[in-house]
Amino acid sequence: MNTTEIDVELNSEVAEGVYSNLAIISHSTSEFVLDFVRMMPGMPKAQVKSRIILTPEHAKRLSLSLQENIARYEAILGKIEIRTPDAAPLIKGFGGSGMES
Repeated sequence: MNTTEIDVELNSEVAEGVYSNLAIISHSTSEFVLDFVRMMPGMPKAQVKSRIILTPEHAKRLSLSLQENIARYEAILGKIEIRTPDAAPLIKGFGGSGMES
């Protein structure tokens, strides 16, 4: 496998990150859209804090990379338990969002 090094810059504002406890995933024929949302207890509206748009190929690479990293995490720290939907929001996926490219 041929690997290429990429010089990636991370500025201090982006390095702080954005907290999200819900992800909404939608797609069209040419892109996947990941909306990262923060839901707060007692608040009637949740806010989208970040939106990432990926090609289908990059979405699949992200999925595979997440699976690999979760497997490594669980091998070291133990199985990640998913709580009931009432205790913590789950990732939701929606297809055919009507988005056209």
